[in-house]
Amino acid sequence: MAQLSLRGIKKRFRDTEVLHGIDLEIGDREFVVFVGPSGCGKSTLLRLIAGLDPITEGEFFLNGQRMNEVPPSRRGIAMVFQSYALYPHMDVYENMAFGARLMGLSKEEVEARIAEAARMLQLEPLLQRKPRELSGGQRQRVAIGRALVRKPQVFLLDEPLSNLDAALRSEVRLEIARLHRQIGGTMIYVTHDQVEAMTLADKIVVMNAGRIEQVGSPRELYETPANTFVATFIGSPRMTLIDVEGEGNHLGMQGGGALTVDNRPGTGAIKLGVRSDAVRLARGQGGEGFAGQVVYTEYLGENAYVYVRLADGTLLAARTAPNESYAPDEKVTMDVAPGAAHFFSAEDGRRLAP
Repeated sequence: MAQLSLRGIKKRFRDTEVLHGIDLEIGDREFVVFVGPSGCGKSTLLRLIAGLDPITEGEFFLNGQRMNEVPPSRRGIAMVFQSYALYPHMDVYENMAFGARLMGLSKEEVEARIAEAARMLQLEPLLQRKPRELSGGQRQRVAIGRALVRKPQVFLLDEPLSNLDAALRSEVRLEIARLHRQIGGTMIYVTHDQVEAMTLADKIVVMNAGRIEQVGSPRELYETPANTFVATFIGSPRMTLIDVEGEGNHLGMQGGGALTVDNRPGTGAIKLGVRSDAVRLARGQGGEGFAGQVVYTEYLGENAYVYVRLADGTLLAARTAPNESYAPDEKVTMDVAPGAAHFFSAEDGRRLAP
């Protein structure tokens, strides 16, 4: 069992504050992903949980016990680093055994734990190899295995897939998901890749500039983003935001065009958010909707994405069937599927309920 509680966590490096009061609850056996742009503080927060850096202000509790002054080796937490951090002069077996021996375990217990981890991660044929003889994906599995043999209460993974190519990222991502199901431990995973977050997480923590923007399931963040930052960070392609004005459900865009939406909140200027799968394109201009011009098309096999420059300069992504062909510079009109529009404040970007 591993329940984590972060209360008012702040971190300063000299005169620079990088975390501005983090409050977060993480439940037992949850797979939680910290996601956000580079420099937002997610790796710093992970290091504070691990005990590698001291907390400036606030308190960190693990299973109800205050951990601020507890050294890393006694927290029951294991961390997998982005750079693998394997010992180059040791083979795979010795790399995995090193931390377990420091815990004072017997030789028999160390061997049993390594055998179990090697089986789970499919490393049995590689135990006598040195790190230089392994591929990137194999090295990453060894780094995970080294953490696994310690049988920690909490696993911390700091961008473990960033050094892998696309095919290996997909493979190791599946391994991590399978591993979480098998061991049932609490995992905290840091990434700037929102696709990894959406596919792995039970709960996503979206961070920006040292603050938490929103916490929720992948579905909650995708369907009801709390503000424009979350709306444009979660989802690929990103949500399009259009500055609109109007009364009631009738919205107009600068430069020409108007459309009707369902349950528009308030009056005056707002930001209209549209996902690519909610856009409906029509060839030509003149009917209801916002006028635009095709820039280019991404063909991805099952789907295609048409990028359209609207009259006010906004670049819009629209998902279409792969057999639909749009020529560059072709004039089109976009509309929004019923009930699929999102609304945000033009002043501070917060979500407006319809």
